[in-house]
Amino acid sequence: MKDFVNERWRTILDRNGLTDFDALWDLKADWFEAPNHRRGGWSGVSRCELDRPEGGKVAVFLKRQENHKARIWSHPVHGAPTFLREFRHIMHYRECGVATLEPVYFGMHKAGKDYRAILVTEELTGFVAMEDRVQDWLEHGAPPRKERLLHLKAVATLLRTMHDHGIQHNCYFPKHVFTRINDDGSVDARVIDLEKSRWRPSRTVCAIRDLYTLNHHSLCWSTSDRLWFFKSYLQIGRLTPFAKWLWRLIERRSQRKNRVNPPRRRIVAKQD
Repeated sequence: MKDFVNERWRTILDRNGLTDFDALWDLKADWFEAPNHRRGGWSGVSRCELDRPEGGKVAVFLKRQENHKARIWSHPVHGAPTFLREFRHIMHYRECGVATLEPVYFGMHKAGKDYRAILVTEELTGFVAMEDRVQDWLEHGAPPRKERLLHLKAVATLLRTMHDHGIQHNCYFPKHVFTRINDDGSVDARVIDLEKSRWRPSRTVCAIRDLYTLNHHSLCWSTSDRLWFFKSYLQIGRLTPFAKWLWRLIERRSQRKNRVNPPRRRIVAKQD
């Protein structure tokens, strides 16, 4: 497979001498996430700041792995680097209009008996993971409900767009969904960690899995806020019989999972 280079980033890579696989592989950079060793190999992430030709810097995440493979439909016997599947998912999400990471570079090469892969993506500047945002609200008080609902609507719209294209994320945790408040007060959302995404023939199948995952990890939200998110996802004002069935199913699964360790804190708005 030929190496992928995002044309928008080619001049920046040229400016930093990172136009080929070997230069990126040999780049000295501290680990942002320590390498995990499994699947018979390793995979790690570094954060790098690159010089812009016009001045200033831009941050990217440089992901490198060696012999870190999984079997996929195009490589059913010996497997392929897991970054290949992640890169393909990034490209598919973007083709479907789903807001996610911007790919900068992808390549996979063989070095002797070792299989190496590199995936570079742009840092989500200004975005904050919903997990971190909610943690801050729990500790310091949440903003008014109107502002909270802007974040929920952005996340719900993002998920709806995925499911409209038959994409099931499979790991739709708050730590994998990022939001950003724009200068005009609007909120944008992005989703990451796409490796385990799957295509499903029905939006309902997608919804059961992803809505349950997010709801299960968001029980610190009030029931009214979670129900508002649910209706925003379905684009309805009042619950239909189908919506009631789906909501009860998701709630029942979430409550059953959290029966042993229920959430200890709830989001409370800041006091003026």
